[in-house]
Amino acid sequence: MTEANTGRDRLRELLDAALEEDNVRLQDMADSAFSSPFHFSRELSRGARESPVALRRRVLLERAAWQISQGTSVTDAAFTAGYSSVEGFIRAFGRAFGHPPGAITAGSGMWLPAPNGIHFHPPFHLWVEKEPKERPTMDPIVLQIHHDVDDTTHLIERATQLDEEDYQRVWEPGRTVLSWNKPEGSVASVLNALVETKETWLASIAGDDHPDSGADDIASLRARHEDVAARWVAAVGDIGRRGAWGDRIVDALCDPPESFLLGGIVAHVLTFSAHRRQSVRHMLRAAGLQVGHGDPLEWLQGLNQRRGGTR
Repeated sequence: MTEANTGRDRLRELLDAALEEDNVRLQDMADSAFSSPFHFSRELSRGARESPVALRRRVLLERAAWQISQGTSVTDAAFTAGYSSVEGFIRAFGRAFGHPPGAITAGSGMWLPAPNGIHFHPPFHLWVEKEPKERPTMDPIVLQIHHDVDDTTHLIERATQLDEEDYQRVWEPGRTVLSWNKPEGSVASVLNALVETKETWLASIAGDDHPDSGADDIASLRARHEDVAARWVAAVGDIGRRGAWGDRIVDALCDPPESFLLGGIVAHVLTFSAHRRQSVRHMLRAAGLQVGHGDPLEWLQGLNQRRGGTR
């Protein structure tokens, strides 16, 4: 049986092994991929056009740049990236980006030149660029999934600028998005619904128990979103790789249980997530904050600019 008909993505397995948090040495990477160091290095270099060690170093530096832009200290970012000293990290960062890590801002470019289009993409996953000749066939579902989680991250960060009264204030009394959900008239309640929806559907897909309701304070929401965004992107990516959009699950979390197509679940989440994100924007503006349109076109333009080191 070939890799093609087992649904395995060998390059992704090799990338995961190279970037696994504990796989510092080439031997560790090879062991995770059930390969010898020689064959692991040859396979990954052939598939990614970059050696395992170079790819790992570059992606972890990109992750460190993003972490610093989000407020992580240079010291913490250095050790998280696997450097044994802050001085060594600062030298490596300066050589790669052309400026010290202390010069990073929220508008700085986070991606380094790469021969393969493989980059770190927050919060925890990889972004694999299409080759230029492939750009016309960009998958709009992939774009919407990534835009949704990025835009939600952006809105949560904007909400940190509200005081507690405006964060919990009911700006739109009685506003209910779906009849079976709680009212969503405050910034806190809508952001919570954005996160909780993905938590619940992931539990349904996995056949897990209904997740406990999480706290809706801004720090808790940020942590919950970072966790669920990574799992959601991975789950949808797996559905796409398996071509399982038409597969049906029985959702035991419904009373009585109902069956849903996986493609329908993804479309449902994207539809109401877009609605809720625009609702949050209206509330943030009412509270006096400036917030963008949430337009995927503007988001894509921002990605292209950041690839070149500008916003």
